[in-house]
Order: sequence, then C-alpha cells, then structure tokens
Amino acid sequence: MAQPAAKGNGKDVGVEVAMPSTTCTDKKCPFHGTLKLHGRTFIGKVIRDIFHKTLTIEFQRTIPIRKYERSESRRSRIKAHAPSCMNIKKGDTVKIVETKPISKTKTFVAVEVIQQ
Repeated sequence: MAQPAAKGNGKDVGVEVAMPSTTCTDKKCPFHGTLKLHGRTFIGKVIRDIFHKTLTIEFQRTIPIRKYERSESRRSRIKAHAPSCMNIKKGDTVKIVETKPISKTKTFVAVEVIQQ
C-alpha cells in the first residue's frame, strides 16, 4: 500500500513517488487534480517535449527469438501527459503510469523525474 500524502495540498496517488515541490492548477495532474492512476508503469527517456503538456517517451525492450536462440532489441515510444508542476525537459528520465484516456493518443501521465 502507498504511503500517506506528504505535507501540502497534494494527495496520495497510489504509487511510491515523491510529491512535486511546486503546485499547479492542472485538472489532469495526478497530485493536484482529479486524475486517477492504474495499470502499467514504465521508465523511459524523454525524446520530444515540443507539444503543449505532452511528452514522447522512448524505452528499450528485448524480445526473445526462440528459433535462433537469440534476442533482439526493440524500442517503444509512448506519448504521456506532462503536468506543469513537474518541469520535465528533453533528455530527462521519467516514470510514467497508465491512466484513463486523456486524448486520442495519450493514456499515460508522468509522475516522477528520475534523472535530469
């Protein structure tokens, strides 16, 4: 079970992450808005942040090929919502969690910046 919410006007999001130090008025922020988290979690690198409150995250995965007894490396790219309280830039490593569909292509939201 997740830890109780930290001091401030944030809330417990159900994932073991630190609260952002700044606040925001974004309704789609899991900490300061009404967005609920569930489902899959990924860690990846931000490769594009030019869209308004949208990030493109890329991460590597290995797929085993049983016929040749080898594995190949593939990459996945996922669009995620970037709350304004997170201050995420291109090149950061972030943790994203699945949520309800935010738009046509966005079903994930960034919850933690692991490395800047």
